Amino acid sequence: MADGRPDAASATRARAMDDGRAAREAKKTFLGPFAVISISYVLFTMTDGAVRMLVLMHAYARGFEAMEVATMFTLYELCGAATNLCAGVAGARFGVRQTLCAGLGLQVVGLGMLFAWDDGWSKREAIAFVTVAQAICGVAKDLTKLGGKTVTKLVTPEDKQKSLFKLVSAITGLKNSFKGVGYFIGAAMLGVSYEAALWMQIALVAAALPFAVFGLDNSLGRVAKKNITMSTVFKQSYNMNILSLSRMFLFGSRDLWFEVPLPFFLRSAEGMGWPRSAVGALLAGYIIVYGQLQAWTPQLFLKPLNQNPPNKHVAVIWNVALVSVPLFLGGFIQSSAFQNHSGATTTKTVVIFVGVFVFAYLFAVNSAIHSYLVVKYADGNKVAINVGFYYMANAFGRLIGTIISGALYSYVGSTVEGFAACFWASSAFVLISAALELYIDDDAGGLWCGSIKCIGDDDLAEKDVESTQP
Repeated sequence: MADGRPDAASATRARAMDDGRAAREAKKTFLGPFAVISISYVLFTMTDGAVRMLVLMHAYARGFEAMEVATMFTLYELCGAATNLCAGVAGARFGVRQTLCAGLGLQVVGLGMLFAWDDGWSKREAIAFVTVAQAICGVAKDLTKLGGKTVTKLVTPEDKQKSLFKLVSAITGLKNSFKGVGYFIGAAMLGVSYEAALWMQIALVAAALPFAVFGLDNSLGRVAKKNITMSTVFKQSYNMNILSLSRMFLFGSRDLWFEVPLPFFLRSAEGMGWPRSAVGALLAGYIIVYGQLQAWTPQLFLKPLNQNPPNKHVAVIWNVALVSVPLFLGGFIQSSAFQNHSGATTTKTVVIFVGVFVFAYLFAVNSAIHSYLVVKYADGNKVAINVGFYYMANAFGRLIGTIISGALYSYVGSTVEGFAACFWASSAFVLISAALELYIDDDAGGLWCGSIKCIGDDDLAEKDVESTQP
């Protein structure tokens, strides 16, 4: 110490200690809300999967056609698309707590309405009523989803992109796994009673509400009101616009065969003739496996290939790989093995089972890449608006896929031909999604396949150095 003042080294240490304390306090500030929102999001998601299966199986048992059931879900997806736009603005203006509580509350309303579904109604009356109830559930889902997606950006520093990728993949994968559990619960509880299944879903939402009400601060996710208008929602960056359009076709490709045609085909005597419990188990298994694969995508699939964190090249290559599955399934289902309803039942089961789960694997990787890129491209102070816009495109993709699937399955030739047509359309959607990703402006790092540089001319040493960063 000179002339009574601390030396430079002591001052540096003191500043470092202060910075460390500040970082720990900031981490505490955000990890609490992250835990609260994650718990609420997961519990809600179980009810979202369960009510989807509950409505679908209940309608099938009462003789509704695939197009009629697809119609029941149209407002669910359409209202979800509109909600994503408004929710982004609402989240930025009023905070994530308000949107989360509103979503959980509306889910109780939508579930409660389904108690009134009367088997004595005409099909037209039932479709109209259930469509409105599903619309409320669609609004609820996307209000709740907003918190689950935006909180990952809020808790991750800008310089921790690999940590952000892992966090986004983990929360999205966890959510999807529990949605799969919900699918199974919905099908299983329907065997007990329709009303008991609804009461169970309401109980799950009720368990989530206290976390949202008492565990979050009003200011979480809010930005200055003067910066937030509805016109702000449509002022997205170039990359966000392209990625959102690609996402629309990506998720449309799945719903072209999964949500309505697959369970109808599995239940149908012209298809597989499976019991309701087996159908519920397969769909639940798909969602659970999909969710777990999504959660582990960074560590198991992309890190070994040196593609972590991903860029547009990674997105394109995995999207192109995905198209192989619907192409194969479409061709096989339209082959003589499936046209002959009485033959090769074991072969049919194995092909569908393997095809569905290979699609789950490739789709999970694609979805994880997209979920990371949207958060990466989001503006830090307007992440709720960016995420809302992106998931609006996601909802439109599901809406388009659901409507087209219902029409193809119901009106293209036989049951087998209609189901095959859904896969042909799915293949086209995947190819369009991959083509759009080529226009994303994100070439940094090129494309790596392990130690081999496939695209770009960056030095190998640069990637090796980067891959060692925390």
